[in-house]
Amino acid sequence: MNATPAGSEQEERAELDELRRLLPAGPVERQVLSPGRHSHHKDVLMQLIDRDHERNERIHADSPVRPRPRLPRPALVAGSVAVAVALAAGLTVGIGAGRGDGGTAARPGASSTAGGGGTRGAVVTLDRIAAVALRTDVEPVGDGQFVYVRSRGAGNEGVFDGPVELGKMHERQVWFSQRQGPVTDVGLIREYGQDWPIEVGVPDGTDPKDAAVPAGFDRPTYAWLAALPTDPDALLKLLYANTRVEEGEDKDQEVFGRIGDLVGEQIMPSATAAAFYKATARIPGVTEVADAVDAVGRHGIAIAREDTRHGTRTEWIFDPGTLAYLGVRTVFSRDTERAEAGTVYDTSAVLERAVVDRSGQEPGERRRAGRS
Repeated sequence: MNATPAGSEQEERAELDELRRLLPAGPVERQVLSPGRHSHHKDVLMQLIDRDHERNERIHADSPVRPRPRLPRPALVAGSVAVAVALAAGLTVGIGAGRGDGGTAARPGASSTAGGGGTRGAVVTLDRIAAVALRTDVEPVGDGQFVYVRSRGAGNEGVFDGPVELGKMHERQVWFSQRQGPVTDVGLIREYGQDWPIEVGVPDGTDPKDAAVPAGFDRPTYAWLAALPTDPDALLKLLYANTRVEEGEDKDQEVFGRIGDLVGEQIMPSATAAAFYKATARIPGVTEVADAVDAVGRHGIAIAREDTRHGTRTEWIFDPGTLAYLGVRTVFSRDTERAEAGTVYDTSAVLERAVVDRSGQEPGERRRAGRS
C-alpha cells in the first residue's frame, strides 16, 4: 500500500508553522516599489518561486509525478509592481517597515556600520558631494504637486536566471504624488508610448482607504523627507531600522540601494540630501569608481557598492566637475553564469527633474502656463 512518508508531512507542517510565525502580528503595510528597483525585485520574486518548486521536487523525488517546469519571468508593469513586491517579501518575512515581530526585521541601529564605513576615497568624495548639495537652492514641493523626473535607460530583458540581455534604450517620465495623506494613486509612469498608473494593489473586498499608503520610506514626499533627521548617524540608524531584507540578502546593500532611490528619484531639502550622502559614507563596503558611464554616455565619478552574493556592483554616477547627480547603473563585478565581469545589467540617466502641478504635466507646459 502506498502512503505519503510521515517525514514529508512533518516537514510540510513545520514549514507552514514557520511561515505563520514569520508573518507580522499587526496590520500589513503595503510597499510601493520605486521604478528604479524593478529588475532587482523581479529577480527576487522568481528566485522564491524557483525555491518553492525545488522543495516540492525534492519531496516528491520518488514519485512518478513529473517535475513542473520553471515559470516564465513575469512582465511587471507599474500597476502591478506593488503586488509583485508584496508577494516577494511576504513569502519570507511578511511586509512592514521597522517592526521587530519576527523574521529579519532590523532593530534600531542593528547594522554592520559600527565596524567602519566606506573607503577613504569614497568618504572624501561623498563629503564633497554633500557640501555641494548643502549649497544648492531647492524649490519646496507643495502637498498637491508632483515631482517630475525624465530619464533615459535600459534594463535586463533576458530570460530569468539566464544570460543577461540589455534591452533597448528608451525614455521614461515619472510623476510622484506629494500628497501626505494615505493614497492608492501614487503617481504615473509614461513609457513605451503609454501611461502606466503607479497604484497600490487593493485586494478584492478591501476598502481602498484601508489599502492606501501614507507618506514614508515606501512613498517619500518632499514634506516627509524634510522631516527626517539631518544628523547622518541618526538618519542611518533610521534607515537600517526601516529596511527589511530576504534571508541571506545583504542588509548594507539594501540600505545603499534605498538611499540611491531617494537621491536619484526625489527632490528634497538641501540639508536632507547632504545628510543622505554623509550617511552613505558610513555604510561598509562603499567605494569610489574613477570613471563610470551613464545611459547617455556621460562620464563621471561613481559612488559604488558590490553585492557579492549576486556578483554585481551598483554605481551612482556624478559629474566630475560639478558633482551633480547624473544617473545610476548596475554592472557585473565578476564573471558569473549569467554574464561576464563588466556587463551592464541596467542603466539610467536623469535628464530632467522638476516640480509640476498635476500628473502628466511636463515642465514646459507649466512654464507656458506662467508658472516658474
